[in-house]
Amino acid sequence: MTERSAWVRMTEQDPGHSTAYVERFRRLAAEGFDLGGEARLVDALLPRGARVLDAGCGPGRVGAVLHAAGHRVVGVDVDPVLVAAAEADHPGPRWLVGDLAELDLGESFDAIVCAGNVMTFLAASTRGTVLARLRAHVADGGRAAIGFGAGRGYPFDEFLDDARAVGWAPDLLLSTWDLRPFTDRSDFLVALLRPA
Repeated sequence: MTERSAWVRMTEQDPGHSTAYVERFRRLAAEGFDLGGEARLVDALLPRGARVLDAGCGPGRVGAVLHAAGHRVVGVDVDPVLVAAAEADHPGPRWLVGDLAELDLGESFDAIVCAGNVMTFLAASTRGTVLARLRAHVADGGRAAIGFGAGRGYPFDEFLDDARAVGWAPDLLLSTWDLRPFTDRSDFLVALLRPA
């Protein structure tokens, strides 16, 4: 049996957590905050009409921007409250409830985006499995963009080792979604990965 993620454990302890998360991003959007930076980076990697997997899609903010840019988006998240919000707020993409450690969609994608610290909310025992499941879903020539912050229990070097172990190779490492270079002092990593 797959170990429950930190996100699932958090929502079990605080049943209102997911609703508060949804409302926070709805409020930020209403206040005009720029919530599309991750999507802009991924869009720059792709031709129009590409297939994109939004892995750990949450309430759909990244996938919605990519869909509006003309891409065919599938979003997957373990949290049914977040997926319901994505369906309500962002019709168009296909939103699915599912555990990334058990991902088996039977299709491949030109790009995979995994934003919002998703990797740090996974159970430690499933990190390699999730990276392998994402690798199994990338098309030839496709890439993944995975971003998360430091100090969240998943050191960047360990993540990169795990990614290499399941067939990913780093193309470019950044410290932000707006293309700032990654350095040994960076407190955030955006890893653009390609199949090795």
